[in-house]
Amino acid sequence: MPPKITDSNLWHQAEMLMQPAFIRVIDNIRKQLDVSPWKGTYQDVLIWSPGTTDETKATVTRLVEELETATLEQADEIRRTLAKLPMPHPGYHLCLQRQEQQVNIDLWELCYEVCFRDYVSGYEAVAVDTSLIDGRGDVDWNRLDNKAKDLVERLFAKLPE
Repeated sequence: MPPKITDSNLWHQAEMLMQPAFIRVIDNIRKQLDVSPWKGTYQDVLIWSPGTTDETKATVTRLVEELETATLEQADEIRRTLAKLPMPHPGYHLCLQRQEQQVNIDLWELCYEVCFRDYVSGYEAVAVDTSLIDGRGDVDWNRLDNKAKDLVERLFAKLPE
């Protein structure tokens, strides 16, 4: 789940870093895949809140599909129902495969590790890594790239032999 940031200044800093971090993570993954026996594909996924039942997921999925062909009145009723239900957020996974082994990696989690100091998955309190922001308040691309590169290299080093 994405970290929750309530401070507007921290939100602005995190927002400024996320897209560049994503770009650098993807580029460093590509570089690692070029020299790795692992093959990688990317997959869009839906991320549900912990504890969401399969029945609730199926209901939400069915209602979202019904919205596409619903009349205006039906659509209003469906939206009211959906407003009371947990909604997934989009995710993006790297699926690594080598022979019979498969590893799925949440790319947004990797980006959070780049953007935040000492990021722990599932822990909502985060601190923006301000070392990735230069004295002018812009992204420090060299530091960002180095941090993303180190993270991706460690990830590939931990893959099963």
